[in-house]
Amino acid sequence: MQRLYDFIRRHPTGVDTFWAVVLFGFSMLWVVQDTEGNQPRPLAAVLVLLLCLAVALRRRAPEKMLLLVAAVGAAQLALDIQVNAADFAMLVIIYTVAANEGPRWASRLALAGGLAAAPLAQLRWPEGNMGIGQRIVVTTVMAVPFALAWVLGDSLRTRRAYFAQLEERAARLEQEREAQSKVAVAAERARIARELHDVVAHNVSVMVVQADGAAYVMDTAPDQARQALETISTTGRQALAEMRRLLGVLRTSDAPESGEYVPQPDVQQIEDLVERVRESGLAVDFRIEGTPRPLPSGVELTAYRIVQEALTNTRKHGGPDAGASVRLVYFDDGLGLLVEDDGRGASHEMYEDGGADGKGHGLIGMRERVGMVGGTLDAGPRPGGGFRISALLPLKPAH
Repeated sequence: MQRLYDFIRRHPTGVDTFWAVVLFGFSMLWVVQDTEGNQPRPLAAVLVLLLCLAVALRRRAPEKMLLLVAAVGAAQLALDIQVNAADFAMLVIIYTVAANEGPRWASRLALAGGLAAAPLAQLRWPEGNMGIGQRIVVTTVMAVPFALAWVLGDSLRTRRAYFAQLEERAARLEQEREAQSKVAVAAERARIARELHDVVAHNVSVMVVQADGAAYVMDTAPDQARQALETISTTGRQALAEMRRLLGVLRTSDAPESGEYVPQPDVQQIEDLVERVRESGLAVDFRIEGTPRPLPSGVELTAYRIVQEALTNTRKHGGPDAGASVRLVYFDDGLGLLVEDDGRGASHEMYEDGGADGKGHGLIGMRERVGMVGGTLDAGPRPGGGFRISALLPLKPAH
């Protein structure tokens, strides 16, 4: 059944031609059965053929077929060819022109012609033994199908225009949403770049301090100098790894005016963050699994920001009785994060758009952060209610 419906939609002219052939067959029976010779058969057959042709081509050239039907109707009146089955084509053309998004003059002409058809037919072929009141009633009843055909067609045209506007509006809103997402991504990348730049600057400052110390104790304490050099080597590698992630990301004009850089938050400060959240009234269960150890600066900053954003979203959207849990899991090759809450949560789209404040610090920011350190992020509503955010941050940067 669906295949038949699809075929009909793909071949509208073929379907119209089929019904035109059916109408032509019924109309020719009327022409052939006129044994008394009341109708000029050759002319009647030609007019029937033209009306059926108009039905077959109604969707390919609706305005031209309307003019053709109008001309055939005038010829019927002039040649005294009475109303027959082929005149049903007039109703079809009136409906088609009214439903078509073509010029408005064609729709108005179709309505005027349809309303005039019944009175003209009564004047040309009057019924015997009928008073004026009866003639008016009959004429009105005969005009109703023409008016209904136009009303149905015009209603269909209005609905099509309405749905077209809805589709255009939906497409425009989708484009605006994509543009807002791109803006949020760009803003978040700039913010991340600034923070990572601060991390690199901090590492460089550590290298400078260690180098000065090594130079100072080079002769008196060679072991301490060797340890300082190893620290410089390790810190330099971390700084280079962080700098690779900054390629192509420019620092914007809202940088700190003082020019001084301070260390960014790390994993050790997550516990302090949890304590501050608890003081604000949100119950948080915090656990660490595995053996804590130093991590690359970018990984520690990313872990801190993810926990910070997740707990902030819980406070905003979880409700008054919500609770949260934070898990840090140290693996051999990475750091795992799991932040869950049992609140009512916000829609996934709100997180994607950057949270209720609209500043782009939702899942878009989290994914950008995790992606810059080569990790993975999974976020979404929990089956039992609330929201879950899990991330895996590798210790070795992705190249």
